[in-house]
Amino acid sequence: MPREQRVAAIRAALEAALAPLSLEVVDDSHRHAGHEGARDGRGHFNVDIVSAAFAGLNPIARHRAVYAAVGELMTTDIHALAIKARAPGE
Repeated sequence: MPREQRVAAIRAALEAALAPLSLEVVDDSHRHAGHEGARDGRGHFNVDIVSAAFAGLNPIARHRAVYAAVGELMTTDIHALAIKARAPGE
C-alpha cells in the first residue's frame, strides 16, 4: 500500500474506534530505510492522539486501545508504532 494510503488507513481506523478530538499520524518510514525490521515493506509511524476514550485509563491500556483500533494493519502495513495517547486536558 502506498505511503499516503497507509496514513489514511491508520487515521480512519483510529477515528472510527476512538473518536479523537485531535489526531496526528506521521509516517517515519524513511528514517528507517535499511533497518532489518523494515525489509518486509511495512512502515514506521508516530501517532499523537487525544480522545475521551482514554479518560481513566493507564498508559498501557491506552496503547492497547490504539493497537486494537489499528488491528490487522499491524500485520500488513505497520512494523513499528510510536504512540502518544492522552485524554482531553492532559
